[in-house]
Amino acid sequence: MVGPRILLVEDEASIAEPFARLLQREGFEALVAPTAARAFELFERMPPALVLLDLNLPDGDGRDIARELRQRSNVPIIMLTARGTETDRIVGLEIGADDYVVKPFSSAEVIARIRAVLRRAAESAGPEDIPTEPIVVGALTIDPGARRATLDSEDLALSRKEYDLLLELARHAGQVVTREQLMARVWDENWFGSTKTLDVHVGWLRRKLGDDATEPRFIETVRGVGFRFAAPDRSAGP
Repeated sequence: MVGPRILLVEDEASIAEPFARLLQREGFEALVAPTAARAFELFERMPPALVLLDLNLPDGDGRDIARELRQRSNVPIIMLTARGTETDRIVGLEIGADDYVVKPFSSAEVIARIRAVLRRAAESAGPEDIPTEPIVVGALTIDPGARRATLDSEDLALSRKEYDLLLELARHAGQVVTREQLMARVWDENWFGSTKTLDVHVGWLRRKLGDDATEPRFIETVRGVGFRFAAPDRSAGP
């Protein structure tokens, strides 16, 4: 049986061809797109389970491709790039990437990251332990069934990770959730990065929620431990 389909968007044949063979040996179905145009064509015709996306392409910037893919789908995206600065990593995550790998990279590490991201995506899409009823906290409503969050009846434009983080905090509203628990549940227990990624995403969430870290309405920092989300509105019903 053929495993999950991986779309590798990479214009360097010396990287794309051997890596595609590696993916096949590891049980994946590999599609290779050397250009942005080909990537979008394959994405529509043969939807992948995950996209490995190079940032430097002959007909476009991988960041623009990631933004477009994120508008069309919640497909997991792992960026492959020679740009390794902290700013590049943060920008990649902010536009919706699930992980970020800097060239040159270890093939074994990328395969491990692929499996971890796919596992996390499957868990976040599954019904286990996920509430079915909307969670209401003041003017904020989170609808797990629709994967939608609104504030003052306006849709919040959240990346997949921002939404997963918001839901994980809100489903334990009123309780302290440790940094380690959030990294394990939202980024997977095999996350390779530091917990600074968590701080960055919490910061983005706060901005989108109009929250002030010094006087929070929603996300309270419990120094040295983790975060506590405001308790849900129990009077929201009839």
